[in-house]
Amino acid sequence: MLNLQIRPVPDPACRTLQAAGTPALLARLYAARGVTHPQQLKSRLAELLPWSTMKNAAAAATRLADGIARGERMLIVGDYDADGATASALAMTGLTALGATVGYLVPNRFEYGYGLSPEIVALASERQPDLLITVDNGIAAHAGVDAARQLGIDVLVTDHHLPGATLPDALIVNPNQPGCEFPSKHLAGVGVMFYVLLALRAELLGRGVISEQTKPNLGELLDLVALGTVADVVKLDANNRLLVAQGLKRMREGRARPGIAALFSAASRKSETAGAEDLGFVIGPRLNAAGRLSDMTIGIECLLAKDAAHALPLARELDQLNRARRDIEVDMQEQALALLDGIQVADGASLTLFDPAWHQGVVGLLASRLKERHHRPTIIFADGGDGLLKGSGRAIPGLHLRDALDAVDRRAPGLILKFGGHAAAAGLSMRRERFDEFKALFEAVARESLSAADLTRVIETDGELGAAEFTLENARILADAVWGQGFPTPVFHGEFNVQSQRLVGDKHLKLRLVQPYTPSGAIQADAILFFQDTPLPEKIQAVYRLEVNEWNGKQSLQINLTHWSAV
Repeated sequence: MLNLQIRPVPDPACRTLQAAGTPALLARLYAARGVTHPQQLKSRLAELLPWSTMKNAAAAATRLADGIARGERMLIVGDYDADGATASALAMTGLTALGATVGYLVPNRFEYGYGLSPEIVALASERQPDLLITVDNGIAAHAGVDAARQLGIDVLVTDHHLPGATLPDALIVNPNQPGCEFPSKHLAGVGVMFYVLLALRAELLGRGVISEQTKPNLGELLDLVALGTVADVVKLDANNRLLVAQGLKRMREGRARPGIAALFSAASRKSETAGAEDLGFVIGPRLNAAGRLSDMTIGIECLLAKDAAHALPLARELDQLNRARRDIEVDMQEQALALLDGIQVADGASLTLFDPAWHQGVVGLLASRLKERHHRPTIIFADGGDGLLKGSGRAIPGLHLRDALDAVDRRAPGLILKFGGHAAAAGLSMRRERFDEFKALFEAVARESLSAADLTRVIETDGELGAAEFTLENARILADAVWGQGFPTPVFHGEFNVQSQRLVGDKHLKLRLVQPYTPSGAIQADAILFFQDTPLPEKIQAVYRLEVNEWNGKQSLQINLTHWSAV
């Protein structure tokens, strides 16, 4: 049987939400996720947290406004993932609309690695910029900032990653830097840059450079903010949910920018029915594929495209890259599982693997897959050339991955050449000959940080649904809401009889399930179980999502099984 834990639902919060008009099922789900008052469900732009509380936002706005007045050449230096791509496109679009002369540069991960390095500064200097603006990177770029200053180039850092013990000698906007009073610490890189643009627009209004009648509508950038926020898997606190909800609203109203609409089209989806899961699992991966296998310039150009004619070919190229990425990932996963055959995973507190044939661009995805499969913090390394290994890690609850790498670094200074990231994900590089040393130290840190309970997979659910709640209307309500990291998509559980089952697409099971006894009557359900090609037993315990199934223009209720066990 599955190890289930039902999320507790505080009754007072649930009643308060229902009294304010929240549908009963949603009130229960929101209350279980820490929502205590309808104000936390705000979705109007007027309720967005103000930029004025973000440290250095006003100073950044002044610096940018002065640069615009002087006709300075500005250059965006982005990251090569979906957050970096959306942040780069947002900065390009917003700064241009506000009068800046601006270009962008995104490092090729295989040639230059991550962030504002001295090598990237040297490359950027060929364009003779007066100001470098980092997006989704820069908080650890001490050497890069110093290199820029030696060349007489000013630097504005906009980032959201956790800072180290010291900060680069630059003007920095990052809600996680010391002394920043901005209440939300979970903005993605694209969200931070959006706030900088809000501050800059206010500064230009104050100077009379633009007026209320001529100011650009920065709300038009919210589809980019939503995509980057969800794709970067940052915590969806109330402010991030507002940003995502507003971006999804634009998409659903047919106002997505051509590049995002083209990405939906390339994935055979409609932006008019967009949900947060589409951004995280359909559109985000296609955008990320450029940075993983090729050059994120393709993704940024797609997002910057002015019309469908320019956007669609780029979106199709991204779709093809994503297909290639999936093939590489499947091969790597099979190899990794073969490596694990001789390892008793349950005996260890972590997984650290390396194979010289693995692709740098896909190690993060493989780490995520193995972490989910084995419920262990996982770091996967690929050959970085010149005797280096480049790794990407994913953590389970109970282990802060960046802090764990910091602990390794303190125990063996110089072992890790470079690292950075978040609680749940991080990247690092080191010398190849020190792999075994790192593996042992990371295992030691994980053992000290994680209890036996932490290492036991527990599946959180929102309880059982009664027959009266098992409706297409509730599935639609859930599809319209914003779910994601830190505000998980609702899942329910129950015991079902398997009435019928058949294989579809050679690798998925289409099922008819029956639950004879519930508090409000029997349930009969069409269900799908992805990536299972062997039959299920006659009776199962299942964890599932309630979904809307669209086929031939018709909608029906379907449950998507995420976990199951025989009863």
